[in-house]
Amino acid sequence: MDVVGALNGWARRVPTWPFYVLAPLPAVWWLWLGLTGGLGVEPIKELEHRLGEFALQLLILGLCVTPLRTHLGLNLIRFRRVIGLAAFLYVVLHLLTWLLLDVRIWSQIWADIVKRPYITIGMAGFVLLIPLAVTSTNAAIRRMGPVAWRRLHRLVYGAVLLGAIHFVMLAKGLQLEPLLYLAAVLGLLAMRAIPRRARASA
Repeated sequence: MDVVGALNGWARRVPTWPFYVLAPLPAVWWLWLGLTGGLGVEPIKELEHRLGEFALQLLILGLCVTPLRTHLGLNLIRFRRVIGLAAFLYVVLHLLTWLLLDVRIWSQIWADIVKRPYITIGMAGFVLLIPLAVTSTNAAIRRMGPVAWRRLHRLVYGAVLLGAIHFVMLAKGLQLEPLLYLAAVLGLLAMRAIPRRARASA
């Protein structure tokens, strides 16, 4: 059996529920490190960074599911929901860390959102993810219908792009790592757009 076929067989057999259990564990570990001095001299900033970066990694992983199936035949569609919900969890934790541990002055929060473009962009990406998390159930798909549901969930493209731009703007100067994330997002979005244009022109 070829590698892709073996992986598809594995993906069909493995239940998804263990991934819901495992998803919060990195956050728990990083919180423990922060409480025990394992996150350096600025543990709150480091925790905030790790949560946000992992959220972006999960969003990018979710974007990879369709291209992997289209171009390689690797079908991991069963895991896209858990990846998306895990990404939303880490975005929420990233936001809560900023709100409750970093800023802490509630009167300053709105001023930061408005005056700091990277925060504005990050919040916009978070807002786009909210309806996706709310409608991630089978009941929501049945209620909305698959066509409307798929159209709504295209908001993830904007959310992950805004997340990558947020990371680039947050970095001091043009650093390689955030730019690589942005390039990965743009590449994956391009891979989704090109087949559509090819089918439309055929």
